[in-house]
Amino acid sequence: MFKNIINNYKNLEKSAYKIMKTGLKFCFALCIISISILLTYEVFITSPYIYYIGMSLFRLSIIFGIEFIICAFVVDGIKNQLI
Repeated sequence: MFKNIINNYKNLEKSAYKIMKTGLKFCFALCIISISILLTYEVFITSPYIYYIGMSLFRLSIIFGIEFIICAFVVDGIKNQLI
């Protein structure tokens, strides 16, 4: 099963790879922002709202990252008429 996923990743078309690469960069930026908010909460401010904002952004970045990976595989499957 993992070999199948790795083979599909290696055979992604350029447009699907570009979607995944750009999306993961966006998710990484969101993750860095959320980590900086959480560090600010830990060091300076002890307001629970800052903590909830940081955790929500972190969860959002992980969810978006997974969705961009799935989106790339689905776009590639549609272009190759596998789906």
